[in-house]
Amino acid sequence: MLGGFLGLIGLSAIAGILVTATVTPAIAVSGYAASSAISLFDSLPGYLEVDRPMEPTTIYASTTGDSDEDYYELASFYDQNREPVEYDEVSPQIYDAVLSSEDPRFYEHGGVDLIGTSRALISNTLSENTQGGSSISQQYVKNVQVQACEREAEDDEERIECYNEAIDSTGTDGYKRKLQEMRYAITIEQEYSKEDILLGYLNLANFGGITYGIEAAAQYYFGVSAKDVSLSQAATLAGMVQNPNTYRIDRPEGSTTNSSGDAVNSKEDGYALTLDRRNYVLNRMLTEGVITQEEHDKAREEGIEPNISPSQQGCAAAAGTAYFCEYVKNTILYDDRYDAAFGDTLEERSDLLTRGGLEVYTTLDNDLQWQAQQTMQNHVPSEVEGLDLGGATVQLDPKTGNVLSMAQNTRFNETESSGPDESALIYAADSQHGGGSGFSAGSTYKMFTIIDWLENGRSANEVLDGRAGQTLPFTCNGAPAASYTTQRTDNFAGAGGQVDTVRDFTGLSLNTGFYAMASQLDICEIHEVAARMGVTLGDGKPLTGMSGYDGAFSIVGSANIAPIDIASAYATVANGGVRCEPTAILGVTDAGGDELEMPDEQCEQVLDANIAATTAFTMSRVMEGGQTGSSANVGDGIATFGKTGTHQWIQSWMVQSTTNVATAAWIGNATGGDPTREGGQGDLFSNWAPNGSRLSDLRYVVSRENQAAANAKYGGEAFPEPDSNLTQVVEKDVPNVAGMSPDDAIATLQAEGFRGVVGSEGPGEQDKGRVESTDPSGTAPAGSLITLNISDGKGVVTVPDVTGMSAADAASEIFSEGLRAELSCKQAKDVDGRRVTHTEPSAGSQVSDEATVKVFYEATKCGLKGRENDGDDD
Repeated sequence: MLGGFLGLIGLSAIAGILVTATVTPAIAVSGYAASSAISLFDSLPGYLEVDRPMEPTTIYASTTGDSDEDYYELASFYDQNREPVEYDEVSPQIYDAVLSSEDPRFYEHGGVDLIGTSRALISNTLSENTQGGSSISQQYVKNVQVQACEREAEDDEERIECYNEAIDSTGTDGYKRKLQEMRYAITIEQEYSKEDILLGYLNLANFGGITYGIEAAAQYYFGVSAKDVSLSQAATLAGMVQNPNTYRIDRPEGSTTNSSGDAVNSKEDGYALTLDRRNYVLNRMLTEGVITQEEHDKAREEGIEPNISPSQQGCAAAAGTAYFCEYVKNTILYDDRYDAAFGDTLEERSDLLTRGGLEVYTTLDNDLQWQAQQTMQNHVPSEVEGLDLGGATVQLDPKTGNVLSMAQNTRFNETESSGPDESALIYAADSQHGGGSGFSAGSTYKMFTIIDWLENGRSANEVLDGRAGQTLPFTCNGAPAASYTTQRTDNFAGAGGQVDTVRDFTGLSLNTGFYAMASQLDICEIHEVAARMGVTLGDGKPLTGMSGYDGAFSIVGSANIAPIDIASAYATVANGGVRCEPTAILGVTDAGGDELEMPDEQCEQVLDANIAATTAFTMSRVMEGGQTGSSANVGDGIATFGKTGTHQWIQSWMVQSTTNVATAAWIGNATGGDPTREGGQGDLFSNWAPNGSRLSDLRYVVSRENQAAANAKYGGEAFPEPDSNLTQVVEKDVPNVAGMSPDDAIATLQAEGFRGVVGSEGPGEQDKGRVESTDPSGTAPAGSLITLNISDGKGVVTVPDVTGMSAADAASEIFSEGLRAELSCKQAKDVDGRRVTHTEPSAGSQVSDEATVKVFYEATKCGLKGRENDGDDD
């Protein structure tokens, strides 16, 4: 005790000399002790870097897009709820209350109040209780140091340790900290005006919990701005700064406990501790003469009446725009295109989001967003018993890639307690921007087959056999892939398919027709077209990672893709083949008002303009009357193209675009669903919405209403005329490659503008392994895929026509051709003799020498004595 007291005397002497010398230099100070004290003081660091306080980041959207004044706040993000204000935006009563109670000699000293400091040093030495005794400048220094702790600490433990070091005023270390605090305070007073220091203190100070700064405190506790507080409110706020978590008034159950462990400073006791502190401040204001006795008495009569107005942070505050807001937030956190603006690491970006005071201006179109939200609310239920129904729509500007609207059928909730009609996933987005793994794209993916078809010089009006029942060959990167036999079940409603043009296949969304097209192309080349147009799997992986990448089924949309990627691809066609990367951010300013570096406009020509124009022409068929997308046609005369899409019975799409806005609508199973059978769990075609529509039909109304709003605001121009070379069919002679090796034959075909693929081995006159014939032969459309039929070297025999002959005569005829016969009888009534009905292989087929031909005939009796009945009684 004695040692501490003697140490205090020494430190007090040093403090007195240095403060006198620094603050009142007109007073002469001499002597060795004085000069030594000053030298000691001067050796302490004198420069304190005053960073901007941690400030919330705010995301804005535009009401009209015409000027900066049209922006409104969507959401904010913060570790500390703070809204810095200018000096004239704070009530003079707050300044008077703070100075009267915390530093009445503020305008008289040079950073250190020698009287207050000395009193505090003596009190702290002789008593277990501590007094601050710090000037506003010293408190400002302490808050700056605490702010640095909170900004730089890597975890809570380090943050607490740093905080305690910054505020500790006990023992020798405490005295040293106090001396350093004085040194910084004096330096700050030499660099800043009194008003700047006072305002900086109020903008930085904590007022309990995560509420920082006088403006946020006034709004949170009383629901008013700092410039509009009453005298009682000003005194209450000023009183809080001494012990903010004790004097906070947002905990009606009590902000602290007494020595008995009972809650105090509660609504029940009238916030007694805060009330006493407020009254102390009022008394000090009266003593300092800044209020009258009447004002004092009237304010003291008022109780503590909080009007808690929490500032909701995060995208939940954006209500219907929450999913777009979340997309923007995830762009800030994860999109590597913004490394220059937001940093290279997630830690940097998270810090900037919650502490950097950014102002983020977005691309959202308020009119289109309102319509998108209304359409979802009016038509797509947020939950349907028995399935996890999801619905999403996104609209893009093809010329810029700007995201104009984004809405879905659920309410945004990122807490663990989300209900069945709530989700934090952005259905329209990929995983990097807050989505899941995407959804099976269905027939919307057929656009890439159309583009590849046209890029290979094929015509939109070329006629192909799209009937079911064909076994079609496929290639991937030029190598044979698994063949596929088309079936009626490949088509919607089990349609058998038809011979028709590519454009009509598109309008009807005929899967067997597109399989026929893909068999003339290269499956992997089709996927490369999609990749070139910016399409990835919904989880961000390249399309090469999809299951069945080289399989026929992949070209009709088996891959899970985010709706925004599909919308972007369609916008690319609408923009003449120029793809603009989807973006939701127009610009960002930091807390100092400086603009951050945004990515260069990422627009790139990925399709030839003629290909894009002919694609739009081909797909405009979808929107015509009687075609699959006609129900989504706005009908206002503005040119549009589009495509429907379904995946089994569990996903449905409608995508369309004008020259000015692309709209994608998805309705489906967000999770689950049984794709293996009609009527299974999650079947959109067997479940109905409350408005009486099948769930699978909701895509049409969502697409139509949203596109109508876009057309009304932005209009649209006619698409360029299609390339005439891609709308007419050019037939070429298929070269005779019989007898060639497969490699030589393929080279010959390529030289003539065809593509070749090795087919199966079969009967042939050519040497084994050589080309016997081609399919097709004669003439074929330029660029066609020609299948090479390979000879087995056994010669060719044509199966004779034995229909109507007796079984015995038929067998004899077949034997005479060097073939074997196998008889098969079918018992029938009223049969005239034993007549052959047909053979397998059929008459006219070419088979190898000594091949077996099965002969089918009818007789009144079959199997006599264990043998086929040949008509003889014995």
